[in-house]
Amino acid sequence: MMMRLGTLFLFLLPGAALAAGDTDTGTTAWMLVSTALVLLMTPALAFFYGGLVRQKNVLNTMMMSFGALGFVTLVWALFGYSIAYGTGNKFVGDLSMAFLNGLDLSGEMPALLDVAFQGTFAVITAALISGSLVGRMRFPAWLLFIALWTVFDYAVLAHWVWGPAGSAFLKDLGALDFAGGTVVHINAAIAGVVGVAVLGARKDFGRLAFLPHNIPFVLLGAGLLWFGWFGFNGGSAYGANGSAALAFTNTFLAPAATMSVWMLLELWRHGRATAVGAATAAVVGLVAVTPAAGFVGPLGAIWLGALAAFPSFFFILARPRLGLDDSLDVFGAHGIGGITGAVLTGVFASEAWGGTPGLLEGNAAQVGVQIVAVVAAVLLSAAASFVIFKLVGLVLPLRATQREEAVGLDAVQHGEEAYPTTEGAILVLDGERAGGAA
Repeated sequence: MMMRLGTLFLFLLPGAALAAGDTDTGTTAWMLVSTALVLLMTPALAFFYGGLVRQKNVLNTMMMSFGALGFVTLVWALFGYSIAYGTGNKFVGDLSMAFLNGLDLSGEMPALLDVAFQGTFAVITAALISGSLVGRMRFPAWLLFIALWTVFDYAVLAHWVWGPAGSAFLKDLGALDFAGGTVVHINAAIAGVVGVAVLGARKDFGRLAFLPHNIPFVLLGAGLLWFGWFGFNGGSAYGANGSAALAFTNTFLAPAATMSVWMLLELWRHGRATAVGAATAAVVGLVAVTPAAGFVGPLGAIWLGALAAFPSFFFILARPRLGLDDSLDVFGAHGIGGITGAVLTGVFASEAWGGTPGLLEGNAAQVGVQIVAVVAAVLLSAAASFVIFKLVGLVLPLRATQREEAVGLDAVQHGEEAYPTTEGAILVLDGERAGGAA
């Protein structure tokens, strides 16, 4: 009796299906592995970001990434995927696949697997934003923000770039974005800058040096990000094929070029090459090659990675003097790196390697198309993020109090310490948690 009721319940669920179609096992196997690799990137980002902050905020910083694993995954599956990949119109998909309706195990690659693969992209994109805001944003407001942002910003831009042909604004324009230069990196970086403008700078910004508390964490996180990025770019070929091999190889080559140039720049500028600089450079190279990974040849990827080092390096160097409290240089790495990579995709794209011909093959117009895509992504992200931050601020306090910032958000937002020094625990009174006690 219980088994019958369980079977009936499955068939009552929207889109429930138990039968598989003609599955390409090679493609499906590669996409399963790629999905797992991209999922790993969010915990990797937690280590990368967590190592860069002060000790009193490490857990809060890491939890902002882990929070995305929960909330973003659910809103993506229930609403975001349909808005991104539903037919709809050129600017937004429909809700025909909301609540996973009609998504089953049929097709060359099971449609349901695509929900998971693209869901890992949505998760890491939301988590990236946190790097601009760590040390000052309340955790409940963060969770509400990323849930709304995923549906009303990320899914919409994903539709513009990757939606069905004939119903996708930037895709139909001819914009090239293999794995997320605009959708992921520029989008997240602009949202982070908007968040900085809305929340304001940290209490001690411009007065104290915010030193990384655990550089081995930074290196561990960067290494795991690079590892996961092979699924991020290689999986975006949607097959175990030559395009995946090209994207995979370019994901290996471009960051190596960026790191090499970055370390030389540090040696020239400071006389020493830093571990944080090397880790940052690897991320910048990965960001820059993402839109180009399946469209440029390996030598083009090396050139792209080498050139991408310059604008990000000098922007990050100048950023403190600009008065921008982008805590972990999300804009410098992902914004500048993403813009550079998107534009250079229009330069190095090669028909011989599977892309639309770029500037070097006589098609200067492709650079213009790439610039239009960048501007469109910036405008959408800026407008949507500002509105969502303001809406969240109407129902929840966005900003921690100065006392909470002084104590550290680990204690006041999570009631935990990363590195307890005694057998006791930090006590936070209710009034202090709410910001009422000074």
